[in-house]
Amino acid sequence: MTWVLDSSAILVDFLKEAGSDIVHASQGSHIVSAVNFAEVYAKLIERGLTVEKIGKLRAIEPFDVVEFDRPQAILTAQLRPMTRHLGLSLGDRACLALAIREKAAVITADRSWAGLDLGIEIKVIR
Repeated sequence: MTWVLDSSAILVDFLKEAGSDIVHASQGSHIVSAVNFAEVYAKLIERGLTVEKIGKLRAIEPFDVVEFDRPQAILTAQLRPMTRHLGLSLGDRACLALAIREKAAVITADRSWAGLDLGIEIKVIR
Protein backbone atom coordinates (compact mmCIF):
# COMPACT_ATOMS: atom_id res chain seq x y z
CA MET A 1 0.00 0.00 0.00
CA THR A 2 1.13 3.53 -0.70
CA TRP A 3 0.67 6.15 2.01
CA VAL A 4 0.77 9.89 1.37
CA LEU A 5 2.09 11.71 4.42
CA ASP A 6 0.64 15.06 5.34
CA SER A 7 3.14 17.53 6.76
CA SER A 8 1.42 17.21 10.16
CA ALA A 9 2.10 13.46 10.19
CA ILE A 10 5.75 13.95 9.25
CA LEU A 11 6.20 16.53 12.01
CA VAL A 12 4.50 14.25 14.57
CA ASP A 13 6.87 11.47 13.55
CA PHE A 14 9.97 13.68 13.39
CA LEU A 15 9.28 15.24 16.79
CA LYS A 16 8.28 11.88 18.35
CA GLU A 17 4.88 13.21 19.40
CA ALA A 18 1.71 11.23 20.13
CA GLY A 19 0.71 9.35 16.99
CA SER A 20 4.23 8.71 15.70
CA ASP A 21 3.79 5.01 16.44
CA ILE A 22 0.91 4.91 13.95
CA VAL A 23 3.07 6.50 11.25
CA HIS A 24 5.76 3.88 11.90
CA ALA A 25 3.23 1.04 11.87
CA SER A 26 1.91 1.94 8.41
CA GLN A 27 3.19 -0.75 6.07
CA GLY A 28 4.14 0.01 2.48
CA SER A 29 5.73 2.92 0.70
CA HIS A 30 5.50 6.52 1.89
CA ILE A 31 5.40 9.57 -0.34
CA VAL A 32 4.97 13.28 0.27
CA SER A 33 4.13 16.20 -2.00
CA ALA A 34 6.95 18.69 -2.52
CA VAL A 35 4.56 21.31 -1.13
CA ASN A 36 4.24 19.43 2.17
CA PHE A 37 7.97 18.72 2.21
CA ALA A 38 8.57 22.49 2.06
CA GLU A 39 6.11 23.00 4.93
CA VAL A 40 7.96 20.48 7.10
CA TYR A 41 11.31 22.14 6.50
CA ALA A 42 9.83 25.59 7.19
CA LYS A 43 8.34 24.46 10.51
CA LEU A 44 11.58 22.81 11.62
CA ILE A 45 13.67 25.82 10.61
CA GLU A 46 11.28 27.97 12.71
CA ARG A 47 12.18 25.67 15.63
CA GLY A 48 15.87 26.48 15.11
CA LEU A 49 17.07 23.45 13.13
CA THR A 50 19.37 23.91 10.18
CA VAL A 51 18.73 22.42 6.74
CA GLU A 52 21.77 20.19 7.22
CA LYS A 53 20.54 18.85 10.57
CA ILE A 54 17.04 18.20 9.18
CA GLY A 55 18.51 16.31 6.23
CA LYS A 56 20.61 14.08 8.48
CA LEU A 57 17.71 13.29 10.80
CA ARG A 58 15.27 12.71 7.94
CA ALA A 59 17.54 10.05 6.49
CA ILE A 60 16.48 7.81 9.38
CA GLU A 61 12.86 7.73 8.13
CA PRO A 62 12.98 8.01 4.34
CA PHE A 63 10.07 8.79 2.06
CA ASP A 64 9.89 9.84 -1.56
CA VAL A 65 9.17 13.47 -2.40
CA VAL A 66 6.83 13.86 -5.39
CA GLU A 67 7.08 16.97 -7.56
CA PHE A 68 4.11 19.30 -7.60
CA ASP A 69 3.27 19.41 -11.29
CA ARG A 70 0.58 21.07 -13.40
CA PRO A 71 -2.05 18.26 -13.19
CA GLN A 72 -1.59 18.04 -9.44
CA ALA A 73 -1.93 21.83 -9.16
CA ILE A 74 -5.21 21.71 -11.05
CA LEU A 75 -6.56 18.90 -8.88
CA THR A 76 -5.48 20.82 -5.78
CA ALA A 77 -7.46 23.83 -7.02
CA GLN A 78 -10.50 21.65 -7.75
CA LEU A 79 -10.51 20.47 -4.13
CA ARG A 80 -10.97 24.02 -2.82
CA PRO A 81 -14.79 24.15 -3.05
CA MET A 82 -15.12 20.73 -1.39
CA THR A 83 -12.79 21.58 1.50
CA ARG A 84 -13.31 25.31 2.05
CA HIS A 85 -15.68 24.73 4.98
CA LEU A 86 -12.84 22.97 6.83
CA GLY A 87 -10.32 25.74 6.16
CA LEU A 88 -7.83 23.41 4.45
CA SER A 89 -4.64 25.07 3.31
CA LEU A 90 -2.94 24.79 -0.05
CA GLY A 91 -0.58 22.23 1.49
CA ASP A 92 -3.49 20.18 2.84
CA ARG A 93 -5.14 20.12 -0.56
CA ALA A 94 -1.84 19.27 -2.29
CA CYS A 95 -1.51 16.25 0.00
CA LEU A 96 -5.05 15.12 -0.76
CA ALA A 97 -4.58 15.70 -4.50
CA LEU A 98 -1.49 13.51 -4.50
CA ALA A 99 -3.37 10.75 -2.68
CA ILE A 100 -6.25 10.94 -5.15
CA ARG A 101 -3.90 10.85 -8.13
CA GLU A 102 -1.92 7.92 -6.73
CA LYS A 103 -5.02 6.10 -5.43
CA ALA A 104 -3.27 6.04 -2.08
CA ALA A 105 -4.26 6.48 1.54
CA VAL A 106 -3.37 9.57 3.59
CA ILE A 107 -1.90 9.83 7.08
CA THR A 108 -2.57 13.13 8.87
CA ALA A 109 -2.75 14.57 12.36
CA ASP A 110 -5.45 17.02 11.24
CA ARG A 111 -8.73 15.81 12.78
CA SER A 112 -10.87 17.97 10.49
CA TRP A 113 -10.01 15.65 7.58
CA ALA A 114 -11.89 12.73 9.19
CA GLY A 115 -15.22 13.76 7.66
CA LEU A 116 -13.93 14.16 4.11
CA ASP A 117 -15.37 11.85 1.46
CA LEU A 118 -12.94 12.03 -1.45
CA GLY A 119 -12.81 8.34 -2.36
CA ILE A 120 -9.54 7.73 -0.50
CA GLU A 121 -8.71 6.38 2.95
CA ILE A 122 -7.78 9.08 5.45
CA LYS A 123 -6.08 7.87 8.62
CA VAL A 124 -6.10 10.46 11.42
CA ILE A 125 -3.34 9.64 13.90
CA ARG A 126 -4.53 11.57 16.93
